[in-house]
Amino acid sequence: MSPAELAARIDHTILKPEATSAEVHRVATEAMQHRFASVCIAPAWVGPIALMLKGSGTPVCTVVGFPHGTSKSTVKAIEATAAIKDGAAEVDVVGHLPFLMDADVDASRAELMELVRAARAARRDVVIKVIVESALLMKDGADRGEARLAAACQAVRESGCDFIKTSTGFHPAGGATLDAVVLMKKHADGIRVKASGGIRDWATASAMLEAGADRLGLSASIAILNELKESTSNGGAPAGY
Repeated sequence: MSPAELAARIDHTILKPEATSAEVHRVATEAMQHRFASVCIAPAWVGPIALMLKGSGTPVCTVVGFPHGTSKSTVKAIEATAAIKDGAAEVDVVGHLPFLMDADVDASRAELMELVRAARAARRDVVIKVIVESALLMKDGADRGEARLAAACQAVRESGCDFIKTSTGFHPAGGATLDAVVLMKKHADGIRVKASGGIRDWATASAMLEAGADRLGLSASIAILNELKESTSNGGAPAGY
């Protein structure tokens, strides 16, 4: 994979709640310069960053119901609509975790469909990714975890969303794992997979892509890209890969 190909699959992310205007604008500038798939920022920053990036070809991604997913579905729909009107082209929403833990396809699908209807009324081509906290879903073992992830994939697919995403990066259960990505890809059946949470080097990023991730959510994007560039120039893989 070339550095440009990797960059095109990265959502360059800054979601720490204390991020300053200068930090968010720096990350947005990096996303534009490196041609990342998007810049992923908190909803409060969408308006000014969308204006800054207008005409650059770099989409703005934001989060909804973040990081806990406990907002009412109506509130999530309103939040998504507001962000889209501010200029977001992609929305990563945290699913309601009790539904996901129960593998309740009907309840999860109904929640997501309310958001999808509202979001697509505001912007027809908005990309919607659903965060399911895969580490939490898999905490009771592989079999139970697979059943939950399969149900999550079904709900995401049948609600009309575009991606299933591993993690917020904020849940104590942990972030993305290779096992979760493999299972999500196995049950995706038309939706795409985003791996995020705890991916901090090229070896891990590469393994996630090999496991089936279509997109990566990274805050260490520049370091990983530089690591790949160095390995490419040296004609080999990075140390530890």
